[in-house]
Amino acid sequence: MSDEARWIAGIDSSTPNLARMHDYFIGGKDNFAVDREAAEAVLATAPEVRVMAQEHQAFQGRVIPFLVEQGITQFINLGSGLPSEPNTHELARSLAPGARVAYVDNDPVVLAHARAILARGAGTGVVKGDILHPAELLADPDLRAVIDLDQPVAVLLFGVLQYIPDSHEPFRHVAELRDALPAGSHIVITHVVFDSRPEVAEPIVALYRRMLGHAEGGARTRETVLPFFDGLELVEPGLVYVREWRPDSPFQSERPEKAWVMVGVGRKAGPPPEDAHP
Repeated sequence: MSDEARWIAGIDSSTPNLARMHDYFIGGKDNFAVDREAAEAVLATAPEVRVMAQEHQAFQGRVIPFLVEQGITQFINLGSGLPSEPNTHELARSLAPGARVAYVDNDPVVLAHARAILARGAGTGVVKGDILHPAELLADPDLRAVIDLDQPVAVLLFGVLQYIPDSHEPFRHVAELRDALPAGSHIVITHVVFDSRPEVAEPIVALYRRMLGHAEGGARTRETVLPFFDGLELVEPGLVYVREWRPDSPFQSERPEKAWVMVGVGRKAGPPPEDAHP
């Protein structure tokens, strides 16, 4: 782990951390031995997970430009994880220099790291919150200092919902978030599914149950992820494997089931306000 991160108070290096495990999967250095051991246990069951994490990073590089093309210049990266290059605000501002981004997480490791690295300058903020408390999040003054909720916004739920069991009512909370957003807003969801690898579902879910302390929870398929988009217009090509979502070349979409992450972009119907950002 970097020297800067080692000195952040409150880091628990004895328990695996999802954000640090993801960092390991994508080749980062902000992780501890316990994170690497847990990640390797996942890779022993499903070696594709490392490629899936990398494909997920590549998807961000495609979906942010798409959203900017739709006129979106405000982003809430909800469950943002550890900073990784390129960051959401860097991607957005390369196309829309005035873009504003709020990074949201409830992990103290992520928050401390993000505040040290990302919360620099106007138009970028780091906020404590999660998808299970959408009303509190949208009312948070730190978020409102960055995001104008009278204008369309894109909410990025990258790899967040897959860790939340149905008993915590994630579908209801996503619907509450959707209802609170202005027309013209978009919700982007990425979610691991087990349609093509049903045999690894229980071993993988069991590993994460132990790491997260959940006694319940189970794997989802494309069919059970689709209701997250209820009340939204799914933009083309719909809810598809990550390699199939607007690939830069036809070769990138080959064997899509080998990266078993489903991705989709939902738009809240209705015209955006007349003075929406261009």
